[in-house]
Amino acid sequence: MPNRIGVYVCHCGTNIAGKVDSPGVAEFARSLPGVVVSRDYKFMCSDPGQDMIIEDIRNHGVNRVVVASCSPRLHEKTFQKACARAGLNPFHFQMTCIREHVSWVTRDPQEATRKAKHLVAAAVARVHWHEDLYSRKERVHPDVLVVGGGIAGIQAALDVARSGHRVHLVERAPSIGGHMAQFDKTFPTLDCAACISTPKMVAVAQDPNIHLLTWSEVTKVEGFVGNYTVTVHKKPRYVDEDRCTGCGLCLEKCPTKVVSEFEEGLTSRRAIYRYSPQSVPSIPVIDPEHCRTLTGKKCGACQKLCPSGAIDYGQTAQDFELEVGSIILATGFDTLDPAPMTQYGYGRYPEVYTSLQFERMNNAVGPTGGRILMKDGQPPRSVAILHCVGSRDVNHHEYCSRVCCMYALKYDHLIKDKVGHATRVYNFYIDLRCFGKGYEEFLRRVQEEDVTFIRGRPAEVVQEDGRLVVVAEDTLAGIPVRVPVDMVVLCTAMQPRADAAETARVFGISQGQDGFFLEEHPKLGPVSTATDGIFLAGTCQAPRDIPDAVAHASGAAAQALALAARGTVEISPTVSTIDPDICTGCRACVGLCAYSAIEFDARRGVAVVNQAMCKGCGSCAGHCPSGAARVRHFNGRQVFAELEGLLEALPQPPAPRPGADTEPPAAKA
Repeated sequence: MPNRIGVYVCHCGTNIAGKVDSPGVAEFARSLPGVVVSRDYKFMCSDPGQDMIIEDIRNHGVNRVVVASCSPRLHEKTFQKACARAGLNPFHFQMTCIREHVSWVTRDPQEATRKAKHLVAAAVARVHWHEDLYSRKERVHPDVLVVGGGIAGIQAALDVARSGHRVHLVERAPSIGGHMAQFDKTFPTLDCAACISTPKMVAVAQDPNIHLLTWSEVTKVEGFVGNYTVTVHKKPRYVDEDRCTGCGLCLEKCPTKVVSEFEEGLTSRRAIYRYSPQSVPSIPVIDPEHCRTLTGKKCGACQKLCPSGAIDYGQTAQDFELEVGSIILATGFDTLDPAPMTQYGYGRYPEVYTSLQFERMNNAVGPTGGRILMKDGQPPRSVAILHCVGSRDVNHHEYCSRVCCMYALKYDHLIKDKVGHATRVYNFYIDLRCFGKGYEEFLRRVQEEDVTFIRGRPAEVVQEDGRLVVVAEDTLAGIPVRVPVDMVVLCTAMQPRADAAETARVFGISQGQDGFFLEEHPKLGPVSTATDGIFLAGTCQAPRDIPDAVAHASGAAAQALALAARGTVEISPTVSTIDPDICTGCRACVGLCAYSAIEFDARRGVAVVNQAMCKGCGSCAGHCPSGAARVRHFNGRQVFAELEGLLEALPQPPAPRPGADTEPPAAKA
């Protein structure tokens, strides 16, 4: 049966039609070989647009479809489903992008129209060679893995558990809670952070559907959407979790003191310690690098004091596997270390603090019991708060961290409330970005508390006559300022975790330019990733505040539950294949595959693709020296036909005039 091609050119409102003559492109397509129908419409992705394609397939015998519109990443599946509803194999469809690739990047309308015609001609030439491909279905394991026990991971785990599905919550720290466990108050309502997060932490520990794994890390992920096998490495606590009652006697006599990570270095902890005052689980952990017994010295004080015999110096690390259907990543963020930004004096001047250090100072169970005190034990009479330290800075992070303005305003209020309204508070800001519900009202409240706002990024913090001086320019007044203060608080940037690249490698996902994990689509797939069955929650995807992180986590939980509830998943057929008759067994593709989808069959001496794990990226096909690796739906005949169609549509050079010298200069020489 000869190919009968239908071409459909979208106006996309004025996104395409503002530069491209869409009717003219449709008229041009009618002249291409095999095209029997060519139409243009204002919005091809709308119901009437899709109905137009379906009717032409049914009434005009169209068996190949080309749509010229926006990016295939946005609506390719939309049009493939329309073809399937009409009874046409969805892989007899080809989409070409004339919005992002043409109208949005081309100034001249005539040039844009010419380019659109070329791309349509290439797509028509390609679709002639499309073949029938069929998706296959696989069952979905009902369990869900949540990686990261911050507020986003906690919310995702609780949402999934409430549906009756089993959740494995893996947290690398000794306790869940994340950064929120360090906070004192939350803006704009000034609710106690512990009052919000601690009940949720306890709910996680008590929920029978949640398998909590703290002090653990995911080291390996195998399998495919619906059927992942995850290897978890559980570090030894050196405390028997079944025997420990959480009485805390073991913490009292430990002779070794270490700088506390949870308290941001403001105080110390013991070698055996609870991670935080509200630790869940409340079981201590022994630091093997500083414990005298574990480093070969004589001690054993904690073991002698423990009434339940829970201290076990012989514990070893454990590796075990979990079977899950989907994975939610909620690995959180790090805060920027401002020490390399020497102009601000962090690490050199004792009264320069980071935002998290100031949070611990304000916390009722922090090192100062919730009192704002300097190193000499006195409250400050004046405080400078520096916004955007490391954010909106081409030398560090160009993006806005979103939360800094609001937690700076929270600090303004806390200083006035705890130290006294006579305390001078100075905010050095670039812009005030108070975007959320109740945020602008909170700004006005703080402004009424006699806080001084100075628009301008400080140049440096220096020490003069025993006091800190913030050197800046007031860009509204147009004058330089030197503000002497007792204390400086740096609003440091939120940034990706230090091991984000390794995490991305383990889970087979991508990072954006900013280092955060990359979502499938910023608008239509904000919690999905390019790897099916792996979803993002919270600040591992982008900087956000607590309400947005919780909402994002619930969205990820909904996606995971949709997969589990459906019970089956379709596996795309656009994957790589390796011809065993051509494969030389060089194994180059095995190490190249980012998804670990290729294995070497030693018996036959050839590489083999696990098609359920393959994402069809084409790395193996592009690198294979023998040409044995190929990608379905992107074979050589299809790709070269597309290139040839493009070349044929390009304007040809003018024919030489009769009698003209056609030899190149080099030949004449």
